[in-house]
Amino acid sequence: MAEKYDKTIVGVLSGILLPFIIGLLIFLFSSHGMSFTEYLAKLSESGIITHSISICVFPNVVIFLIFNRFDMLRACRGVLAVTIIWAVIVFAVKFFG
Repeated sequence: MAEKYDKTIVGVLSGILLPFIIGLLIFLFSSHGMSFTEYLAKLSESGIITHSISICVFPNVVIFLIFNRFDMLRACRGVLAVTIIWAVIVFAVKFFG
């Protein structure tokens, strides 16, 4: 069963989708009736946009460890690659944004 999902694309997709799902959940629980654009503007004004992205990306560690535990190394590679890309995005936003 694990061999079926041991593909780099599975890791890439899960590494991209999970942070967006976590971000959506955080928005739903902490927006207090604001629209999504207002919420993003508030995060930007507060100077915590990079912190927010990092919190959303952190669960990638969990899926990386799950894939690693089941010896799904190709999927691990995909999650790791996307997490590195997320880190570059955080760095770019922090220092150039």
